[in-house]
Amino acid sequence: MAQHEEHIRAWLASFVIGLDLCPFAKPLEHSDKLRIRVSDAVAPEALRSAFLRELDLLQSSTEEEIATILLAFPFTLSSFDDYLDFLDEAQALVVAAGLEDLVQLASFHPDYQFEGEPADAPGNFSNRSPYPMIHLLRENMLTRVLAEFQAPEQIPQQNIRTLEALGLAELRRRWQGLFDS
Repeated sequence: MAQHEEHIRAWLASFVIGLDLCPFAKPLEHSDKLRIRVSDAVAPEALRSAFLRELDLLQSSTEEEIATILLAFPFTLSSFDDYLDFLDEAQALVVAAGLEDLVQLASFHPDYQFEGEPADAPGNFSNRSPYPMIHLLRENMLTRVLAEFQAPEQIPQQNIRTLEALGLAELRRRWQGLFDS
């Protein structure tokens, strides 16, 4: 499991922070406030339990203790469609727990593909991660950080421009580099 976390940290450094895809991530890169949890869950009930444990941990802790959680599932959800089904279930669990105003989910998957985009579109790399992953964010933290950022609505378009400028060959080279170390 340590190797999985290394891959995730390499992805954060090379893609998320290295390409400035998320301008708010850098301060948390080496912070104890960033929780990376690699789950060995495979069965649907175990996936739900792992997600609910992290959801409970986030909502019962302070931002100074845990600012955000990356929950990875390296042993399951390899099908993007299966992952999306679980993401829908996770979102329903957030709503059922009454936490939709407190927690926001962001989605990452090795085969992430935006609807209507070809599989090899460089922009898909903005949400590609080494493993199927759900990012649990604090809504109030996100709102606060976005308020301090000029034109946050332009972040997705800027990410696509950055990724397209790098090109598919360079993105694939960087991607392979995540696993070569």
